[in-house]
Amino acid sequence: MWVAEQLGFNSCIRSCLEYLEAAPWVGDEEEDKVVSSVLRLQWEGIGITPVLKRVSSSDTSNCPKGTISHILELVLKSNEERGRREMKTVVLKLLRDNNCVPSSSGLADICNQTLNSSCRSCLNSLLSLFRQASEPEFTDGKEPVAKQMALEADNLLWLLEILAERQAADEFALMWANQQELALLHAKLPIVSRHHVSCITARLFVGIGRGEVLPSKDIRHMLLRNWLQPLINDYGWLQHGCRSFDRKVVEEGIGRTILTLPLEDQQSILLAWLGSFLKAGDNCPNLQRAFEVWWRRSFIRPYGEHGNSNPLQSSTTIDSNLPQSSSSIDDI
Repeated sequence: MWVAEQLGFNSCIRSCLEYLEAAPWVGDEEEDKVVSSVLRLQWEGIGITPVLKRVSSSDTSNCPKGTISHILELVLKSNEERGRREMKTVVLKLLRDNNCVPSSSGLADICNQTLNSSCRSCLNSLLSLFRQASEPEFTDGKEPVAKQMALEADNLLWLLEILAERQAADEFALMWANQQELALLHAKLPIVSRHHVSCITARLFVGIGRGEVLPSKDIRHMLLRNWLQPLINDYGWLQHGCRSFDRKVVEEGIGRTILTLPLEDQQSILLAWLGSFLKAGDNCPNLQRAFEVWWRRSFIRPYGEHGNSNPLQSSTTIDSNLPQSSSSIDDI
């Protein structure tokens, strides 16, 4: 086609374009060569649109947000285990690759909005199912409801995985931390029905511990207050009933999350954990490393380079030894 272009042989160029429109292009490299060659002809008055339609849409109504939302919905609503599992992997990979392209920042925002919207929908569905299953008179349809709860929990775990990889899971952490009702209903259901929810909590703690998720101090504290005990209650089952559950990774994530809090909060949470651990043993997360760090911070090496006590107390002592001014803070 290049030779025909140099010679001005338009009928040959058109034949080449017709061939390219019909022939398959295999691989990114070949596609890039074809597109770059065709684009050189766009000012020659030769129709190149049929070829470029393969890689570019002229339909302005084809909104990326709507397309991504539709794809996610298809995967989230699927009940076919194998197809669902394979497409979850494919979509996760494609969104990961897309996130690495600097020019895709606008699309990245659209993706994050769509993902968070899907999270809210799945979370509302999960809460509704938990309410239904916790009713005292609920007897009929237990198995279908349990399967649907597991499906929605798996959906949320997958969405969280995507958001965490994209460093965009802070809103998810806020949503999950605010689920007091779901956490209370959790205790009313059999562990076989509810343990999938604890996988979500575990993944959030892992994300916070790795720095993938960076919620505020209040959100981190709320997560631990509402969800650590339900996770402890399910811990034995998670170790033996979930193949993907990695005890060491989860325990490190929980410990690191606790250690991001103020020292007083670390103490109250770790002392409560200690009571559970001494009763449950291996059926409770082992937070020994976090406990040791808290102990060292509190008793062995309080902050300060030369054996100083708590820096807040030291600051107060220093202030009290300074010359006192006749004016107060209010006067300033």
